[in-house]
Amino acid sequence: MTEYFTLTRTLRAPRELVFDALTRPEHFAVWFGTAAVEVPQESLVMDVRPGGAFRAVMVLPDGNRIDWSGEYSAVEPPSHLAMTLTDQPDGDAGLPVLFDLDEVDGGTQLTIRQDRADFTDEQVAATIAGYNAFVDDMERVVEAMTGA
Repeated sequence: MTEYFTLTRTLRAPRELVFDALTRPEHFAVWFGTAAVEVPQESLVMDVRPGGAFRAVMVLPDGNRIDWSGEYSAVEPPSHLAMTLTDQPDGDAGLPVLFDLDEVDGGTQLTIRQDRADFTDEQVAATIAGYNAFVDDMERVVEAMTGA
């Protein structure tokens, strides 16, 4: 049985805009890198449909890069997105990552679940910290989309 770790946050925006931030390259490139890392929009491949490919490059402050890849497995606008994700694109199919968007008072509750696989507790904590940084920047993206 797959064990997932979970992050849940509420964003002050309609879930359609949050879903757009997850699936449109011009928004994704901003929050996926966070303020500290560049994700050149031209590096993105986002074929957002079941079976569609995902690829992105993160350019780190020290000049190193991380190549990401995956495949979308479920696309149900504006409530659910599922994909695999790996930073080892030449030899790893990636781990399942699920995004669920629920309408709540004041905005959208975003729940991100990722397969724990063989992650140590420290790796889980670091990944959750990374997702929190992503969502911090995603919140700024969706606020700009709403004009708030």
